[in-house]
Amino acid sequence: MTDNMLFYKTYPHPSSNEWVVFVHGAGGSSAIWYKQIKAYKQHFNLLLLDLRGHGKSNNMFKDMIANPYTFKSVTKDIVHVLNHLKIQSAHFVGISLGTIIIRNLAEIAPDRVKTMILGGAVTRLNTRSQILVKLGNMCKHIIPYMWLYRLFAYVVMPQKSQRESRHLFVREAKKLCQKEFKRWFKLATEVNPIMKYFKEKELSIPTLYLMGANDYMFIKPVKEMVQRHKFSFLTELKDCGHVCNVERPDDFNQHSIDFIKQHKTNYSA
Repeated sequence: MTDNMLFYKTYPHPSSNEWVVFVHGAGGSSAIWYKQIKAYKQHFNLLLLDLRGHGKSNNMFKDMIANPYTFKSVTKDIVHVLNHLKIQSAHFVGISLGTIIIRNLAEIAPDRVKTMILGGAVTRLNTRSQILVKLGNMCKHIIPYMWLYRLFAYVVMPQKSQRESRHLFVREAKKLCQKEFKRWFKLATEVNPIMKYFKEKELSIPTLYLMGANDYMFIKPVKEMVQRHKFSFLTELKDCGHVCNVERPDDFNQHSIDFIKQHKTNYSA
């Protein structure tokens, strides 16, 4: 692994040719998939990544320190790993902001993406979250970033049942340095323009949205997206919030694995 490559971990399957790539959200790391590995590795080869500045990729990309992050540059990091491992195409599973990165990868290199499983998908920032992002951008040089992150975690995951998800994301976010947090925070301001484009342009890639029924900030725009796109499907998980892979892992695993199995034959490379 070179200095400019993401940290990754693979779980090879003895007989399957299918790869599943897991993409976490901003402030997380590949550690958030700990409730998926056992179920998934029975069926597929797995690739878990730490996005730049996150987890064990936090010391990389020193030559890019002065440059702002873009969805394009963050996405190309993943393509670099796929090329390195000679994975021509794969199924992608993402959570939160990671779902935008997967959708962007499908835009840049559609032949690399067989299916998309988008959990707690962010397809538009509503008024409340836009105000939060603007306030955060104004205050990011004054307020300690962990205060901001805790506030965001609480706003997105306010319920008592979401405490485990909140604590997990706050714990992982502590591993980010202040500079990294600012770069990723600035990336959040790109969400609405890029997702407006994605809403208008559908790709013919089977896409499953897995959303908590209580994910009040993000579920409505996902419903609108699914109504417009014929290759997209929505499964709502009851009594569940934003980080559905942690809150309802059994349901998340069952629905997503079934979806991949259903589409792997027709879309194998």
